This record gives sequence, structure tokens and C-alpha cells, in this order.
Amino acid sequence: MEILGWISVIALFVVGMAGAIYPILPGALAIYAAFFAYGFFFSFEPFGWFFWTIQTLIVAVLFLADYAVSAWGVKRFGGSKASIIGSTIGVIVGPFVIPAFGIILGPLLGAIIGELIIGSEMNRALKSSVGAVVGLFTSIVVKFILQFAMIILFILWVFVF
Repeated sequence: MEILGWISVIALFVVGMAGAIYPILPGALAIYAAFFAYGFFFSFEPFGWFFWTIQTLIVAVLFLADYAVSAWGVKRFGGSKASIIGSTIGVIVGPFVIPAFGIILGPLLGAIIGELIIGSEMNRALKSSVGAVVGLFTSIVVKFILQFAMIILFILWVFVF
């Protein structure tokens, strides 16, 4: 049973970290679920209110940062709300439509289409699409760092504290 517990925890951590790159995967939630898997298979004893508070705050920051950082990238490069919506749709749809390159082309094309729909010039649409990709990569880095911090805190709480 112990082996199954660790396999579950590690699998959820892997899915969580993959979710930093592929937005369709529930990154932070998978990592959060790993804590519950550990508790059910082993014990919730290592986790007190402080652990749960820190982890929940990190998850909340992840959700807010994911949208805010992407929107910041588009806005920083002169994009409108339409390009933010388009790039968000592109991030979700892109990996399904173009499996290998959709994670980059989705937000890029989504931002362009969003700007063109509202009547912006192609130059502005292209500029906002660059912002969408910059925002995406910045968001990936932020998610990766925060999710890795969640895992490190888990390891510290289980094995050190």
C-alpha cells in the first residue's frame, strides 16, 4: 500500500508540473491533491494549519498570476481586452488543434484574431500577439517556480519538520 501511495503522490506532482506548461492540465490542483493522497495513504499528521494556509495561498496566487501575467504581457505590448480574450482562448484550444506547436501558436493567433475582430490594424495585432507569447512564457515560469515551491514545502513538512 505504501508503494501505491508514493506512486500516487509522485504521479500527481508530475501532472502538476506538466500543468505549468500545458494549461489544460490542472497543475496546482494536482499538486494540492497530492497532499491529500499522502494524507489518505500515510497520515495527515505532518500537515498543520500553517502548511495548509501556505499551500492554499500559493494556489490562490497561482490562479491569479496565471491570468494577470498573461494579460499583463498583452497589455504591455499594446493589446486590448479582445486580444487578452483571444489569447486565453488560444492557450486552451491551441494544444488540441496543433498538438506540437499549439501552446505557442494558440495565444499568438488568438491575440491577432481578437485584435482584428475589433478592427485594429495588423501592426497592432501582431504587436499584441508578441505580448501574448511573452505573457505566456512569463506565466509558465511563475507557475513552475510556485508549483515547485509547493512540492519543496511538502518535502520539508514530511521529512524535516
